[in-house]
Amino acid sequence: MELVALRTFQAVVEEGGILAASRKLNTVQSNVTGRIRRLEEELGAELFFRKGRGLELAPSGRVLLDYARRMLLLERQTSAAVRQVGESVGELRIGAMETFAALHLPAALKAVRGEHPGIELRVMTDTSAKLAEKVLTHKLDCAFVAGPVVHPELVFSELVVEELVQISAKGANPVLQPLILFREGCAYRSRALAWQRATGHAVADAMEFGTLEGILGCVAVGLGWTLMPRRVVEQSPHAADLCIETLPDDISQVPTGMICLRDAPPMGALKTLANAIAAAARPTH
Repeated sequence: MELVALRTFQAVVEEGGILAASRKLNTVQSNVTGRIRRLEEELGAELFFRKGRGLELAPSGRVLLDYARRMLLLERQTSAAVRQVGESVGELRIGAMETFAALHLPAALKAVRGEHPGIELRVMTDTSAKLAEKVLTHKLDCAFVAGPVVHPELVFSELVVEELVQISAKGANPVLQPLILFREGCAYRSRALAWQRATGHAVADAMEFGTLEGILGCVAVGLGWTLMPRRVVEQSPHAADLCIETLPDDISQVPTGMICLRDAPPMGALKTLANAIAAAARPTH
């Protein structure tokens, strides 16, 4: 059983079809179809039910998917372990909340490039919930999320404590405005909603935006209020137009750190990345 066949099978499942899998794998559809057919012949089992142009995972396919993920994870772990005793090469897939990426990642990634010049860095941003899911499904090697995170398959290493503050446009009354939020899955979202309930805002409505700049821009022109890390607000081009209010510790103090799979092999680049972020966050006085 070839690993390329298992990768192809997993891609078809995760991407939802042959065409999408071929695009992800940068190959033609006939290669994907051929690998799946040979895999079925080798195993003597049908992996998918064909429904028109679509595919549905068969019971045998569900069993194989679990083993395929384990085998492909073992392959990555083996490669990572071997790299530790040789030259640092390969790819490091990093996830982060958008606010964390803006504040902490640039300098830390520079440190990784200096210590591990052979490693190719891949960075994506998403909500804490989505990032954790991607680490668990082996799509990311690590992610920086708001904690604490308690999961049997994940290790959470706290690196910084972000302070959330309430922001609104200068001269506006946030009690009479809607709350502006990141989309579902953002760790700050639940704290903002809890603060909205605790303070009895007259307007219970909320608006959702997908980007940091979108939220800050809308708050700055008086469309609503939100909670945001203090350092993000202070470094924003909109800072002069915003009113910042301090919050109680149970709302404002957010432990933030790195999550990795518990059984993943140690990687020097991850240690360098975490150390750089923690060092930058330490007080200088």
